Amino acid sequence: MRLLLDTHALLWWLSDDGSLTQAARAAIARPESDVAVSAASAWEISIKCALGKLSAPSDLEAQLVRHRFSPLPISVAHAVMAGALPRHHDDPFDRMLVAQARIEGLTLVTRDPRIGLYGVPTIPA
Repeated sequence: MRLLLDTHALLWWLSDDGSLTQAARAAIARPESDVAVSAASAWEISIKCALGKLSAPSDLEAQLVRHRFSPLPISVAHAVMAGALPRHHDDPFDRMLVAQARIEGLTLVTRDPRIGLYGVPTIPA
């Protein structure tokens, strides 16, 4: 299974937060799962930490390696699609994740119900 973690799902996984559903936890933990983390999530985490709105690991890149997560860069195609998506969601980070999931054929692990409006496969976080 090829997964893309929404930012909150990533943070819940890294902190072993009980908020993450069993279904999401099992999908992420499967050895055969390919789990991606978008550069958009790293950017969102960095911004919110700098504003004092979030506490997150300061060694995010090392955490991705430790948990066998693949970094997913943002391409021009991702950016063009994110900008062209219907306005179901105004959060630019979430719109980028939707575009990346669509283009890369990934299942998005998220708790955000508006993501489903885009027709991308999801697993409830």
